[in-house]
Amino acid sequence: MIKRWIVLAGEEGGPACNKMGGIWNVIDAESKMLAELVSRGEIDCDLRILVAGPYFQTHGADWNGARSRVTRVDEKDGFEPLNMGSEISATIDLLKKEGIEVVAAQKEHKGVPIGYLLFNTNYYDTIIARRYGQDMNLTNAIKKEAWDLVRLDSMHFERAPYGPEYTHYTNLSYAISQFVRNLVTLGEMKAEKYKDGAISEFAMSVMPKMQVSLHCHEFGVFYALARLKSLGLPVRTMATLHATIPGRSSGYRSLEKIARNDSVWEPNVPTGMATLESLAKYADVTTFVGDSTKKEAMLFYGLDGIVVRNGIDVTDNGIDWVKKNRCRKKIQKFLSDKLHNQFGGERIDPENILPIFTISRIEIENKGYPQLLDSLLLQDHLIKHRKLEQRFAGEIRVVCLLMAAHGPKSKDKLPEGFPVDLPLEVLVGEEIRLSNMIQDRALDAEKLVSGKRQAAALLYPQWVGPDDGGFNMSAEDIMSGCVAGIFPSQYEPFLLTGLEAGREGTPSIVSRACGFSDALRKVERLVTGLGGVVVVDNIASTHQEMTLDYALAMDYFTWTYLDDQVKYRLLCEESFSLAKLMDWTKPVLEYYRNLVVETKLEKSVPEENKSESADFFDEGEPR
Repeated sequence: MIKRWIVLAGEEGGPACNKMGGIWNVIDAESKMLAELVSRGEIDCDLRILVAGPYFQTHGADWNGARSRVTRVDEKDGFEPLNMGSEISATIDLLKKEGIEVVAAQKEHKGVPIGYLLFNTNYYDTIIARRYGQDMNLTNAIKKEAWDLVRLDSMHFERAPYGPEYTHYTNLSYAISQFVRNLVTLGEMKAEKYKDGAISEFAMSVMPKMQVSLHCHEFGVFYALARLKSLGLPVRTMATLHATIPGRSSGYRSLEKIARNDSVWEPNVPTGMATLESLAKYADVTTFVGDSTKKEAMLFYGLDGIVVRNGIDVTDNGIDWVKKNRCRKKIQKFLSDKLHNQFGGERIDPENILPIFTISRIEIENKGYPQLLDSLLLQDHLIKHRKLEQRFAGEIRVVCLLMAAHGPKSKDKLPEGFPVDLPLEVLVGEEIRLSNMIQDRALDAEKLVSGKRQAAALLYPQWVGPDDGGFNMSAEDIMSGCVAGIFPSQYEPFLLTGLEAGREGTPSIVSRACGFSDALRKVERLVTGLGGVVVVDNIASTHQEMTLDYALAMDYFTWTYLDDQVKYRLLCEESFSLAKLMDWTKPVLEYYRNLVVETKLEKSVPEENKSESADFFDEGEPR
């Protein structure tokens, strides 16, 4: 009998509270889509799905102090104790004997259980292990073995500023790989306890054979698959790169480096992290979320593989127009009230405020903020010139929400008029620079009230949410209420936010540099002309050309919204259809086909044993 397991591993693997970025969405979506495919009978109905990640017990346990994650697997969130067979229980018991604690739980999706294995790596310094003929703590033992197996120079990397993060990744990778190792070899260990050789051989022949596949998302857990391969264990492994460390360090210059075939790492590359990322070479299959990431991996590491795009969950059958109208009116009224309260003057009619948005990490050059702000200047002039033909154009105010922050801010420390009232003491780091860039171009919101500008940028330096001290709306509701989204990234491996905007039926403008734009070439347009998603060439174009193209695209969406509601609705429908078309079914099936293949182990199992269901893992002591 063959028992198949797929383990999805990542630093963001686990419940939603482990989320630090978009990769959590990917791991969560992959696990749920696998469960859905099992429930529909499209893949092996006996497949067991596990998600492995870190466990942060208390505040301060997270290596990322700004995020300070606390992992919760509560009943109220639908979690229950893990109950996926005696093999799992036996494997966890083996880890506990080594001093490795596992927080285990499960949650059903479409009637299929998804298991969660969460590892607290913070105390490994206190576990004494007997290795290499001497006593040492578990962390040092892990690093010593990593040097012996794959030549990871942990003594050098742990002294770097990112040392605690690096150590967390090696410890987490060890725990995940040790779990997989124990699960794969469990039958052999159990059979070896029988003193009679014939009984032991018979036990092995009828015990379930474990076929385990390990899918590692991002470099933090790549040592797990490298360790398993170096130990010679029969585990099918996959490494997925959502970006590359040297590529992120080069940022918008990475495209130039690819064009010049310049494989030299920038001085600011964290070598230890990049070395962990290079361990993807041990994987049976390497995948990339976009063509640009694949090119980076080939340039910097000599890695090749396949492109498997990201996707998105779209559960609605159509656009919720009632929601869109409600959210838009809420944003318009909020902006009208806050502008009037802060700057006085004549109140701007909420209906004349056209909100557009961008949301990203606060990486100013990589995310294209200079180009976006320059295009808003051009947009301002385009609106003013429209007054020559359409008199009511003089009443229009375009407000571009720049949702970018270093981290969450306590709403108690925000002024009542936030974000229109945005004192300097609220801002930190690059938020200050971005605010100064807005001021330098005279694009601040006060100019809307005075009439000097008809297009402005409004910095929203907060992690958005229903209780964020500003709009008090979820990111999805803000996307739904805006007329358009704009994502002018100079460096972007994929751009999930473009699909998220489409899920809300909001048209968007994206740069050619992002991986998302590649998929658009294969989609048939519903609307003649520009369509519901506009791609601006920011690779071959000059700065002047691309900023003009961004401005014209913003003008296209905002003016279509004002002048032709029928066409605007078609643009919204196209953006929604694209998101629905790019769901997770195809990517996850691609992952599955590469992870679950018939092995020599399966071919060697006699037919009569494939139907056996004898379970030797609940036995007492061997006779």
